[in-house]
Amino acid sequence: MKKEMTMSEILQQFEVAAETESYGNGHINDTYLATTPRYILQRINTSIFKKPDELMSNIENVTAFLREKIAAAGGDADRGTLTVIPAKNGETYYRLDEQNVFRVYKFIEGTKTIENSKTEKDLYEAGVGFGHFQKMLADFPVEKLFETIPDFHNTPRRIEALKEAIREDKAGRGSSVKKEVDFALENALWADKVVKGMEDGSIPVRVTHNDTKINNILFDQESGKAVCVIDLDTVMPGSALYDFGDALRMGGSTAAEDETDLEKVEFDVGAFEAFAKGYLSEMKEALTETEMELLPLSVKLMTYECGIRFLTDYLNGDTYFKIHREHHNLDRARNQFKLVEDITGKEEILAGVIKR
Repeated sequence: MKKEMTMSEILQQFEVAAETESYGNGHINDTYLATTPRYILQRINTSIFKKPDELMSNIENVTAFLREKIAAAGGDADRGTLTVIPAKNGETYYRLDEQNVFRVYKFIEGTKTIENSKTEKDLYEAGVGFGHFQKMLADFPVEKLFETIPDFHNTPRRIEALKEAIREDKAGRGSSVKKEVDFALENALWADKVVKGMEDGSIPVRVTHNDTKINNILFDQESGKAVCVIDLDTVMPGSALYDFGDALRMGGSTAAEDETDLEKVEFDVGAFEAFAKGYLSEMKEALTETEMELLPLSVKLMTYECGIRFLTDYLNGDTYFKIHREHHNLDRARNQFKLVEDITGKEEILAGVIKR
């Protein structure tokens, strides 16, 4: 930091007096838990979120909208959505310098997150939680939202970024990943379906979360029911298919997304059915016929997209995703591509699940 400030001193800028400890395992932001009382302190990754004022405007507007909806339905808004703690300066964040921008949320007690160990009950509840989140935001004015990461789920643009990374080969790794590159480019032919649908109006533009991993939802510690959707950095205009597909990219895999033993990586049809039941219990009436038909494809699409993002980052020298070992991003890419292959072989089965 350009100025010497401890995390506890940063918290004081939000009128919170507490010690902190590292918390969570997110890929993008640095997260700390403030103890006694408990708050979540995060350093926003400004190399990715280059306009933290726009990012926090999205979060402030969406959480305020959700609070009204939850309260009107007789729910507990402090548990049903994130509570942004304002800084002393009246902003929703505190900027120490260009690389050190912080925000604080109230910690939601009595909840837990789920990582890779999940049951079909967990997946059903996650489907309910993400479906309910999207349904509550159905009448939110989409035009009020900034694109915090432009073209985040624009798969054709992601393919172009991969091609650029292949051409530039900044880290000198291109010759070692020919098999992965060939797979990515061969599968590019079908990857524009959702983007084209949004462009021609056959797929509605909705307020979407855009990062619906199961660990981005809080569950009640006792009942196991979904409580609150978190990590709202990528809430933007998008497609419901992005949220459904991305949730099952990890939720439907039999292995962690960086598992190196690819024999362990398969797509679990039972997990798909559990999540779909929960999600459609909230969103069935809201989805169009086209969206319903494309739900199985959306899982393959989001898995493919994430795979090419990992491969692109590997070719660029690991500048976007946090890595914890050498070749971590390549391991992730191989894992996702194996999952794409397995999903492809099960698409008719998945379509049957949706029809049922």
